[in-house]
Amino acid sequence: MGFKCGIVGLPNVGKSTLFNALTQTAAAEAANYPFCTIEPNVGDVGVPDPRLDTLAEIGKSARTIPTRLTFVDIAGLVRGASKGEGLGNQFLGHIREVDAVAYVLRCFEDDDVTHVEGRIAPVSDADTVETELMLADMESLEKRRTPLEKKAKSGEKDAKAQLALIDKALELLREGKPARMASVSQEERGGFDALQLLTAKPVLYVCNVDEASAATGNSHSAQVAERAKAEGAGCVVISAKIEAELAGLAVDEREAYLAELGLAEPGLNKLIREGYQLLDLVTYFTVGPKEARAWTVTRGTRAPQAAGVIHSDFEKGFIRAETISYGDFAGLGGELAAKEAGKMRLEGKEYVVADGDVMHFRVAN
Repeated sequence: MGFKCGIVGLPNVGKSTLFNALTQTAAAEAANYPFCTIEPNVGDVGVPDPRLDTLAEIGKSARTIPTRLTFVDIAGLVRGASKGEGLGNQFLGHIREVDAVAYVLRCFEDDDVTHVEGRIAPVSDADTVETELMLADMESLEKRRTPLEKKAKSGEKDAKAQLALIDKALELLREGKPARMASVSQEERGGFDALQLLTAKPVLYVCNVDEASAATGNSHSAQVAERAKAEGAGCVVISAKIEAELAGLAVDEREAYLAELGLAEPGLNKLIREGYQLLDLVTYFTVGPKEARAWTVTRGTRAPQAAGVIHSDFEKGFIRAETISYGDFAGLGGELAAKEAGKMRLEGKEYVVADGDVMHFRVAN
């Protein structure tokens, strides 16, 4: 698995330009007017990971297969979307299907590109988006609360538990705080996630800056970074314009172009890293002559469930996992050398997969 990230924000903040660049397609029409993205565009990209290339070279693999990241470009939100303004209902429905939400915020000045509210104020824009999502969550929970309350009073245990979670979320929302700030125990987590609240999803702030600010950010992006830090959210500075230009270059020309701009890497790489950290994901690898492949799982995943990502039968028939850390595999020059150095471990069903593990699963036929 990779993860699915919804790209949201007010109209004309650069969402579609960013989407086109990140997915290297022209699937989303980037135009200077609201709602140019009517239906959500979906694009998959391979997750760049230099470790995979190193493993493929060592293993003399015929091909490399990175893990995948799905971007969903969702129609621009406007004030009143929770009440159906603009394309509100469609917008809100599409957000429920993603794992994390990237708030694209306009952090550049350009008189030729109109702003739906007539000013450049990214933190205020973030508040507009968040407020609409909170209002939609409140309406959804209040509708569900009345019938649940009746069931809870009649003694239904599940209804009581669900009602308690709804009230916990509503208390926050009524205070103007998103549901992701709720204190939820491990036992409550499944029930809380089942509420499918828009504001319970992890948030990544994406500051779309002008080309000159791509390396260092600017005063607008600094304000957003301060907000993100206070919330414990992710924050990335990126220039959609630069990413669009990169997407149009040949692969061997991109490095020189980035160096010319004082950038160490494409914005996509930063965005993916922040997204992985936000969702607490780790990557493990399988290496062989046919292919070297990256697989992504949630941190804390045990070996049988990690094997199940490859094929459900692998989880059912799991016996053990032959495991080598990436550092040992790469540093010693491959599986055989790692074995001879005593660096291969035989891990059982309780083993928690670590980022960078190179794994070979033994399963019952």
